[in-house]
Amino acid sequence: MNMASIFAESKQLPHIPRVVQELMESFRGDEHSIDIDELSKKVALDQSLTAKVLRLANSAHYGIPRTVANPHDAVMLLGFEKLRTMVLASGVTGAFNKIEGFDQNAFWKNSFGIAAVSKWIAEYVPGVDKETAFTCGMMHSVGDLLIRMFYPEEAMSIDKTEAMGSSHRHDLENVQLGYNYADVGAELAKRWKFPEVIQHSIAGQNMSNDEQEFCAEAGIIFIAKYLKHAHDTNLNEDEILAGFPLSVAEKIGMDVNRAYKEIAAVGELHSGLDGLLE
Repeated sequence: MNMASIFAESKQLPHIPRVVQELMESFRGDEHSIDIDELSKKVALDQSLTAKVLRLANSAHYGIPRTVANPHDAVMLLGFEKLRTMVLASGVTGAFNKIEGFDQNAFWKNSFGIAAVSKWIAEYVPGVDKETAFTCGMMHSVGDLLIRMFYPEEAMSIDKTEAMGSSHRHDLENVQLGYNYADVGAELAKRWKFPEVIQHSIAGQNMSNDEQEFCAEAGIIFIAKYLKHAHDTNLNEDEILAGFPLSVAEKIGMDVNRAYKEIAAVGELHSGLDGLLE
C-alpha cells in the first residue's frame, strides 16, 4: 500500500486541461508573456471549462454590471488574475470523478474557504503573492481525494478514528498508510507540473515540530486551517487569539499585530468559487 501504487497507473489519475497547465507558468513570473487573446481562445475551446468560468463571472460575488458572454469578456472585465483563478478552480474540481459515499461539495467548499483565508493571511506576510497563496490553499488537500479514490476502505476507517478526535488526520494516515494526504497532494502537483512553490506548500503544510523547515506558503496554509476551523467551531475572538499558532506566524514573518486587529474579518471571507459546485 505504498504511495507509488497510487501513481503507478497514470491513466487512472485525474487529468487537468492543458490550458490549466499553461496558466501555471504565470505563477513563475511569466504572466506578462501570456497572450490574453490566445488564452481566451484556448479556454473557449473547452466547452465545459467555459461554461463554468462564465457562470462564476456572472455570479453576484463579482458584481459585473453587464453580462460576461465569453472568456475574453471575463479577462477584460475581471482581470487576468481572477480569470486565472476561475480557470484553475474549474479545471481542478472537474478533474476528479465522483467518489462514492464522500461529500465532494463539502470538501471543495472547505478548500475554497482555506484558499480565501490563505489569501487574507498573505496580506500580512512580506514577499508572498496573494493569488499564489490562494491557489496553495485551494490545492492543500487534493491528496485526500486521491487516497479516497485508491483506498476507500482505509480512508473511511481513518474518518471514523478522526471523528473521535484522538489525533490529526495526517498522523493517522502516516500510521495506517505510511504517508499522508500532503505527501500525495505534493506528488500530484508535481505530476501536473505545478510550480515548486505550490508543491512545497502542500508538502510542508503539517508542521510536526518547531525545527521543521517550511516555505512561507506552507505556514500560511497551516494558519489558514487553524483560523477556518476556529470559525467553523464558533470560537470567539479571544479564544482564537489564545490558540493562534504564533510560532509559525513569526517564522514566516507575519505581521500578527496588524492581523489581530482585523481578525474578525476572517469569518466574512468568501472565495466566490462555490458556484462551481452547483
